[in-house]
Amino acid sequence: MDIADFLAQHQLPTSYASIAQQWFIPLADEIKTHADGAAKPFFVGVNGCQGSGKSTLCEFLVSYLNATYNLNAVSVSLDDFYLPQSDRASLAKDVHPLLATRGVPGTHNTELALATFAKLRHEGNAPLPRFNKAVDNPFPVNEWPVINTPPDIVLMEGWCWGVPPQAESELKFPINRLEQEEDPVGIWRKFVNTQLAGDYQTLFDEMNYWVMLKGPSFEHVYQWRCEQEHKLAAKLGNRGAGIMTDEQIARFIQHYQRLTEHGFATLPAQCDQVFELDGNRQIVNVIKAK
Repeated sequence: MDIADFLAQHQLPTSYASIAQQWFIPLADEIKTHADGAAKPFFVGVNGCQGSGKSTLCEFLVSYLNATYNLNAVSVSLDDFYLPQSDRASLAKDVHPLLATRGVPGTHNTELALATFAKLRHEGNAPLPRFNKAVDNPFPVNEWPVINTPPDIVLMEGWCWGVPPQAESELKFPINRLEQEEDPVGIWRKFVNTQLAGDYQTLFDEMNYWVMLKGPSFEHVYQWRCEQEHKLAAKLGNRGAGIMTDEQIARFIQHYQRLTEHGFATLPAQCDQVFELDGNRQIVNVIKAK
């Protein structure tokens, strides 16, 4: 593959080329080795907090695997399985107002995710859902890309992908201002945890290999998420009516804090490779499963 073309397409700095050559090409080669002889498709789970670069990593891996090994690798995001606004409004009315906001377990269409995985695994083809964050609703079904050729490798990424549910005792106390003021008795966080313990774990069990981009702390998520939103705003221009301001992002990310920090503490031990990041998203250490 031509890394320069990839950098231009994704508006990445030239420094990403050396990161890819040092860390991500070896990762792709290792995934290919594990996939050889395994049942197809070979599912790879990629976890990373907001703004950590997991979507870009998956796109790079797809480009490299397809170009270098002539494979059919595809990338899927948990974000593309968000429920539409109307369904989240119903949850907000029936369960808790915080469920109007997309993000946490319980705000995804897990039935659709399970059906999509089943089609990819058993039928070899499937339409891949796409969610339009600018309008906070899924794209029309007729605009979803369709996988017609059975994939060799499926990369599935998400901010809470692979994270186990918390113990009930861990849910007792609010961990930020959002929980303290808007979920003081824990109805929202208990519902989220119950959802995470259900179909999400069934989906996680489909993965054959796990990768994590581990941020240094939740404090960096705000900075990274702002950068992400600014990039999306520049791409969409006047069509980006749903783009958040920095102040809105500050509140929005509090929905993610509990499970992001829980993932930092629990997920590395379950992964095949963990890339530890510094505040500038540079890889400072790699932990491989023994």
